[in-house]
Amino acid sequence: MKTFAILAAILASAFSSSAAPVNVEELWSHLFTNGPIVWQASTNLPKGFWVYKKLPRVFSATTISNAISLASFQDKGFPKPSTNQTTIWGDHFEGEPQPPCFLILPDMGQMSFTLGDRRPDSLEGTATNQAAVERAWKCLAQLGLDRSQFVKTNDTSSGGYGVFIPRQIDGIQVYGGAEGFQIWFDKQRVLQFCLIFPKLERDNQSQVASPQEIIHCIRAHKAIVLPNPDEEDYFARLKKLANAKRLTITKITPYYGEGVFGEVPTNDVPCKYATPFAELVGFAEFGNSNAPVRLLSPIIVSEVNRLLSKH
Repeated sequence: MKTFAILAAILASAFSSSAAPVNVEELWSHLFTNGPIVWQASTNLPKGFWVYKKLPRVFSATTISNAISLASFQDKGFPKPSTNQTTIWGDHFEGEPQPPCFLILPDMGQMSFTLGDRRPDSLEGTATNQAAVERAWKCLAQLGLDRSQFVKTNDTSSGGYGVFIPRQIDGIQVYGGAEGFQIWFDKQRVLQFCLIFPKLERDNQSQVASPQEIIHCIRAHKAIVLPNPDEEDYFARLKKLANAKRLTITKITPYYGEGVFGEVPTNDVPCKYATPFAELVGFAEFGNSNAPVRLLSPIIVSEVNRLLSKH
């Protein structure tokens, strides 16, 4: 998912579970406006972050050939490195809806394989233990990729669909599974894998925003309140948060995201930038009770200035 399209996803999810149309801008205009916003989070952060341009990645011959071998597609040949999209279909019978497929999308920095409809319907037998994680790291190394470009993880992905190893940029994780390496296998076969790893080029650097600048963004409604997992009525919670007497920020975590904060890409065009932002964790106080809150906000001065100039 494009990180800064997350707002569109939030709204789509919320509208799907809401019985009546909701004026979102009206709801947000009442959030954290009058009560104090208290900063208790540690600000042990880098002094600045780079914004990166995202460029097409031409995968090397070694990476392509090893990926083909990982997919057991050797008999289909080995495509040469190119900026062109490549699709290789596995052997399949006529009319098979989703046959096995190997795909290279240089514009998105993506290489993937799937067994399609031949994947098991049940997760029973899927490798999701520590051995699977170690095997995933070996497969990543087999593709010839630098391990330091990925977050060290010992976890399998949510839902049991294999292992996901997130990408990191300058030691900062890419948010929400937007980039990285996912692989799903059973004891014998690779069922599918997907590498999303576009080429990056440094574009400009900016200082880290101060807590006061981030608070200013929250008050100007330039931060996004994230939904809770499996939340049934996001808008009802926004209405409740409008009555908060105080907001306390207890933790800030930097991430990189696809795109530009506050702008939703259109027409499925690949994002042109990787931009740093922050996830804020805290709680809203209502006098006799508290409620946890997570927000996404800008984290660099250039993004703060850009967003506040539109306020």
